[in-house]
Amino acid sequence: MAEISTRRLRLRTLSPECLRASLSGDRPRAENLLGASLPGDWPDDPELLRIRLEQVEADPTWEPWLTRVMVLSSAQRVIGVIGFHGPPGGEWLRDFAPGGVEFGYSVYPEWRRQGFAREASQALMAWATLTAETTTFALSMSPKNEASVGLAKSLGFSKVGTWEHPARGTEHVYRFDAGD
Repeated sequence: MAEISTRRLRLRTLSPECLRASLSGDRPRAENLLGASLPGDWPDDPELLRIRLEQVEADPTWEPWLTRVMVLSSAQRVIGVIGFHGPPGGEWLRDFAPGGVEFGYSVYPEWRRQGFAREASQALMAWATLTAETTTFALSMSPKNEASVGLAKSLGFSKVGTWEHPARGTEHVYRFDAGD
């Protein structure tokens, strides 16, 4: 497991065993594997976990490049998720961030507005830069998500395009080049 630690958080990968336990409803096993308690509605996006399980089973080296949970160290509690959509150089990124990586995040409502998304995003980008010398990052979000747009801009991301997500509709794409 390629865990990333920050001052307040541990970003833990979701192993195939943890993904399977989560999808089958074996919450105690999933919590044991994570070493942290899960929110009541876990998994809130089972389809995403199914996709991630397929990806990591097809290529185990992808595990650190997929979804991670944000564990609040002081409480051993999962407070959100963050992760890449795959390793550097994803095909769809060729138009927006060639050779880069896209990531996304979600902090659960009771933990928002406390800087956790910023802390986790900075740590994830630093890890990717050190691990794979990846310096180009992309975020895709609804233009109505003012909090995420504000966070992206404050982290140095700039809008580079727009695309239509099949389920979520119009999304703006932001890019940050750490090497600049």
